[in-house]
Amino acid sequence: MQYETIRFTLDNDIATVTLNRPAVKNALNTQMRAEITHAVRDAGRSARVIVLTGEGGAFCSGQDLGDGVDAATADLERTLRDEYEPMLYAIHECPVPVIAAVNGVAAGAGASLALACDVVIATQSAIFLQAFSRIGLMPDAGGTYILPRTIGMARAMGSALFADEVTASQAERWGMIYEAVPDGDFSAHWQARAAHLAKGPTVAYRHIKEAMHASYDNTLEQQLTLEAKLQNHCGQTRDFKEGVLAFLEKRRPKYEGR
Repeated sequence: MQYETIRFTLDNDIATVTLNRPAVKNALNTQMRAEITHAVRDAGRSARVIVLTGEGGAFCSGQDLGDGVDAATADLERTLRDEYEPMLYAIHECPVPVIAAVNGVAAGAGASLALACDVVIATQSAIFLQAFSRIGLMPDAGGTYILPRTIGMARAMGSALFADEVTASQAERWGMIYEAVPDGDFSAHWQARAAHLAKGPTVAYRHIKEAMHASYDNTLEQQLTLEAKLQNHCGQTRDFKEGVLAFLEKRRPKYEGR
């Protein structure tokens, strides 16, 4: 597929998807949502880790309000169901880890997109903004699902109602994101994190994602049953055998991702 709103690279098992509409702070339009969905699904079959990041000084400013949006006739339910949901499910169901490398503002649906990823690493100058109520809307694109589970109901409710800016350092303290990194170190840091996962036990990572996501709805009994099933699968992989052998031989393992 020829991409126009994103850049896609695959190098050393790392797929990098760069949102590439810097003139509008990488706002999401119909084409970009489709291209992100396709790129993530495609990379899930060929890469061992995926990174989403933004071109220029922003990660993603959210929905492109200039993308044929008419407040009088907008069918936002159709847009969310037909365009946003496939993109979010592509990330959620991706068999390899997905990192959001948030290089600037992540607002509205752009914040939801970042937080839908498995790990969020942000530059300290980045901000997260639930901007929806500023234009008479509520958080969407999974925001009302993710935020209460990551930062608790009080902070989720407050950030949605007041639409206050949340700095990357604050987001890290709250547990909204994994890491806030000094701006000068950001690029090298997320690249090193991606390289670490690209060399890791890919099957184990896939099952980590599956088990963590399932834990929201499972009882303890159901979760223990799932853990036992998935762990048994991990134990039959070449990577497990290599990991044990490397431990006994006091060397770094060389995982094949199978």
